[in-house]
Order: sequence, then C-alpha cells, then structure tokens
Amino acid sequence: MRAIVYTKFGPPEVLRLREVEKPTPKPNEVLIKIYATTVVKEDPDMRASPGFNGILKPRNPILGQELSGEIEATGSAVTRFKAGDKVFGIDAFGAYAEYKCMPENSALVLKPANISYEEAASIPNGALTALPFLRDKAKVRSGQTVLIYGASGSVGCAAVQLARYYGAEVTGICSTANLGWVQSLGATQVIDYTSEDFTENGKTYDIIFDTIGKRTFSECKGSLKDTGIYLATVPTPAIALQALRTAKSNGKKVGFAATGLRPASEKIKDLDFLRELIEAGKIKPVIDRRYPLEQIAEAHRYVEKGHKKGNVVITVDHPIHI
Repeated sequence: MRAIVYTKFGPPEVLRLREVEKPTPKPNEVLIKIYATTVVKEDPDMRASPGFNGILKPRNPILGQELSGEIEATGSAVTRFKAGDKVFGIDAFGAYAEYKCMPENSALVLKPANISYEEAASIPNGALTALPFLRDKAKVRSGQTVLIYGASGSVGCAAVQLARYYGAEVTGICSTANLGWVQSLGATQVIDYTSEDFTENGKTYDIIFDTIGKRTFSECKGSLKDTGIYLATVPTPAIALQALRTAKSNGKKVGFAATGLRPASEKIKDLDFLRELIEAGKIKPVIDRRYPLEQIAEAHRYVEKGHKKGNVVITVDHPIHI
C-alpha cells in the first residue's frame, strides 16, 4: 500500500511517499481503507523535531490522526463493525496511508450519512477538543456569552458552532480576512484582533475560550464576569497552577482539560453525538484546502504558517461508491 513515511525529523521534504506492507487486522481490530485524512497542527510539530514521537528518530514513521473510510475486513472477535461500514474517527498515528488497522473499541464510529469522506475526516480533532471544554468544563448553557479566541481554526470553528448549538451568544476573535466567514458559522459578533483588543472594550463574558494559547488568564481576567471561566487548550505550568488555585473559588476560574487523553469510550460517545448534530444540520464541517496524498509536504507547509481556516484535508483515495 502507499503511505507517507518519514525516518528523520526535519522540514516537509522528509515526508516521502513509499510502498509499505498492508496491515492485517488482529482478532479485535478492523482494517480501514482510508479515503481521507487531515493535517492537524500537531503533525508538523512532530515531523519537525524530536519530542512526542521520539528523540533520535521518529518512533512512528507514519503520521496522521483523523481519518474517514470504509471497513474492508474485521478480526474474528469484532462485533461493533462489519465489512462495508463507512466510518470516521481519530488515532494518534498512521492515517497518512491507504490502510490502517484500529481496535474496534477505538475512537471510531459510523460516518454521518449526509457528508463526504473528506468532510468527515475534518471533524474529530477540533470538535473532540471544543466539545468537552465547552460542555464539561464550562457547562455552557443558553443565554450565556462566549468569546472564542482563534475562532477560525480547527478547534475555534467547532467551538463557535457548538456554543451556538447550546444557545450561547458568541463573539469570535480572528483576523480581518476571516471575519465574515466566522460570522457565517454563527458568531453574533466578530472582532478583528489586528485592529482591536477585546480586553480593552469594557465587555465581559461568561466564558473566554482561548483555542490557540495566545492570551493569558491575567490578560483576560478583567473581561470575565464575576463567575466566568477562562478555558485554555495549551497546557503551561502557569495554567495548571491557576486551575488548581481557582478550582474551589466562587469567582473567576481557569479550566483546562487534556481532551486527547480521554478514554476512547468517551470519544466514541462524543463522535456519535457529533454525527447526530451533523446529520441534523446543527453543525457543519469546515475545510480550508484539499491536497492529494502526493502533495502532503505542501499541505504541511501551509499548516505551519498558522493561518488555516478550519481544516486541511488530504485525499488518500476516491471511493468507488459513496
């Protein structure tokens, strides 16, 4: 099978299209024929330098987290899926390939019927971050005011739509070029961060959700209501300490959640919930650009610039049938 492989850390050029052995599912695994994947922010980080994916060389030579495709075969003990099922989900590695095996109890569910494989692949990473932050940490509810910093990114565009679904009034912070687009996702108000600092306009919010780690709690504290909460997706020692300090407070709080480390069972429930919302037309996938698998280095270059709107999708193969 074809796969994008890298054997050393470095620039996008270290990603090479190779023929590798097609995997065979274990008794508890499914074999997925992948039709689409994405380039998420973490992928270029893991490609460029040592860290989460190894020190001397990449521990996992095939990157790629989000995927959508079709179950081609199942192991002898599998009961959740059958051959022919159309699925989407997320894993830590391995989606930059034509095939991938996953345990049947992984974060994998049936694909929404009303969207394409490319659109389905763009859902998990951003939405599985935004949903637990807003629903579980902030307990967002109708009538609240929510400010989303980085509203045009993968997490941000999911957060705008989910906050609106729960009945909140949303203010989105983004660049000039994305103002109208963020408003079309459901933001009641939009603020151009290049010309206005929201912390200086005198408005306060029930929830401030910094999806990209650009504004500190100290900077945002004055823009929170007395019982408001500041949400941060980027874990820093300061955030961890502030979250502990404010946990039992009746006043302003800091919330952080390691959403990627949640059990697969929780992610499965959330993916099923997201599928229902998509099929009901409550939220929609957001794709900035599409690239074929052969151009994945170019996709990495684009994502590294930090200006993508929503998601960058990689088309791995085209389904014979939809």
